[in-house]
Amino acid sequence: MIPIFMARFRVNNVPTAVAEIIVGIIMGTSGFNLISSTHDLTFLSNLGVILLMFLSGMEIDFELLSRKNNQKTRSQAGKMVDPLTTALFAFVGIAITSCVLAYILKVIGLFSEVPLAAIIFMTVALGVVIATLKEKDILGRPIGQTILLTAVLGEVIPLLLLTIYASVHGGDATRLWLIILLFVAAIFLLWRFQQPYLWFVKVTKATTQLDIRLAFFLIFALVTVAETVGAENILGAFLAGTVMKLLEPSEATKDKLTSIGYGFFIPIFFIMTGARLNLRSVFAHPEALMLLPILVIFLLLAKAPVVGVFMRKFDHRNAFAGGFLTATTITIVLPTLQVARRLKVISTTQSDVFILAAVVVCIVSPIIFNSSFKLRPEDRIKQRVIMIGANTFTMPVVHDLHDKWYSVKMFTSDAERYNTFNNRADLTLIDKLDQENLEKAGGFEGDIFVAAMRNDQENIRLGELARKEGVKRVIIRLNHTDAEVIHKLVNEDIEVFNFTNVRSSLMRALIESPAVYHVMTDTKNVLYSVVVRNTTYTGRPLRDWNFVDQMTVSRIRRDGKWISPNGATVIEPGDEVIFSGEFEIADRIRKILGKE
Repeated sequence: MIPIFMARFRVNNVPTAVAEIIVGIIMGTSGFNLISSTHDLTFLSNLGVILLMFLSGMEIDFELLSRKNNQKTRSQAGKMVDPLTTALFAFVGIAITSCVLAYILKVIGLFSEVPLAAIIFMTVALGVVIATLKEKDILGRPIGQTILLTAVLGEVIPLLLLTIYASVHGGDATRLWLIILLFVAAIFLLWRFQQPYLWFVKVTKATTQLDIRLAFFLIFALVTVAETVGAENILGAFLAGTVMKLLEPSEATKDKLTSIGYGFFIPIFFIMTGARLNLRSVFAHPEALMLLPILVIFLLLAKAPVVGVFMRKFDHRNAFAGGFLTATTITIVLPTLQVARRLKVISTTQSDVFILAAVVVCIVSPIIFNSSFKLRPEDRIKQRVIMIGANTFTMPVVHDLHDKWYSVKMFTSDAERYNTFNNRADLTLIDKLDQENLEKAGGFEGDIFVAAMRNDQENIRLGELARKEGVKRVIIRLNHTDAEVIHKLVNEDIEVFNFTNVRSSLMRALIESPAVYHVMTDTKNVLYSVVVRNTTYTGRPLRDWNFVDQMTVSRIRRDGKWISPNGATVIEPGDEVIFSGEFEIADRIRKILGKE
């Protein structure tokens, strides 16, 4: 009933997890006492927290930590930003501030366990942050990536610190080194199942679901190892999630695992957390009432360094909003307090106050972020195209690429051509088109690299260099056909634009199907493609899409194979839909279907 109620009354600013905790409070010990903590509900709740940590591990995008994905980009404020470095500075500030605030709590006599308080203050609710960034459609922007990486650090590091704290405080400090075995087990499982997993995906059926079976095997294996070596089971579940993420599961697999977790088990954990809260006991203790507002303030103050670091790189208003978003802390706080109660280092009343403070912050922070964060329309994320070569072939291409979708940067080493075309595009003149000069000029900082000079050998050399540098898509122009060379390039995952083939194909299209030729050459009504990520439109036949009458779907590419669509064709996550329509409509459709 909770999501139905939230949808009906348009409660969009409160995270669903917080709403479930509030409902638990109303129906539990503090409210009507309709829910009691039975053995079965406790078991389902414990399974829920394990799945929550597993899915949290799966949310970490390791590509963001790679060198190629952390090159400096320009923020809305016009400053160059390295997301990973900025996030590291922000989290170091959080860690220092959290330790100071935890010590202040001890000095004023409200809470004596400094390490536990510091761990809680430095946590960030990664799931809430990702959901909010996706809703704002800024996950790929510099500030979105920086906030995301700060949240990743705010989930991983406190979890590791909690494991060390529990091992030391639980009397198992001598077994602390055994935690290394947990990481060894995770690495072994990743190495052991990386190749079989690819085979599992191919042979899985509706009645076998091998990918889901493997996921649960990883969860229970690593949770068992974690408990055996004296670590917390939530660390094992979190590591299982990271292993699963590194296996690169399909969108369909992620969707099924998310459905299992958030569709059943995790809500039980959140509701039971609220049901166990005893607010009557909290209100009966003056010290607890005094602690509540201080904890809310401290949870917000702990993230103050984020605002300071972000203001040096981003628009001040957005930096302020980003700091508030990182203050959301619920997903790690709840397991942390669960561990603390088991270790008997915190009273039930104190634990309830911490949960209540986290709930308040988790309600307030996203609301402030959504009301404060503003981006200009022109800051919409575009694919970065690097075009090598300024000539009569490349210039029309650059002008015809829609500026809402692509930002193009051109490079040439020919001074005469630079002088001829400089006023028509973003063109950069460099002395020599070699690796060193291109790296300095940002020639590999793009999503698509196009080598389109008249010299085939130069194009091949540059294309192979871009592929070596890790550019996602590499396209080269070949003026002459050589089957052996083309086969070699295709094997290297380099796309080839072959002049001879293109010319003959266009001529054949003009002779056989003039209408097709006009569609291919019309710059306003052309074929577009979009990879469907919006799960609102997956698992449904095409005819059920509310805008299907405004588009003509030509083909669908699924797992490398082409499908001829009809109204009954069910779209799956990751399908590439080829369609035609007017640009304004196509722009809206691409944005809707491509949004996660």
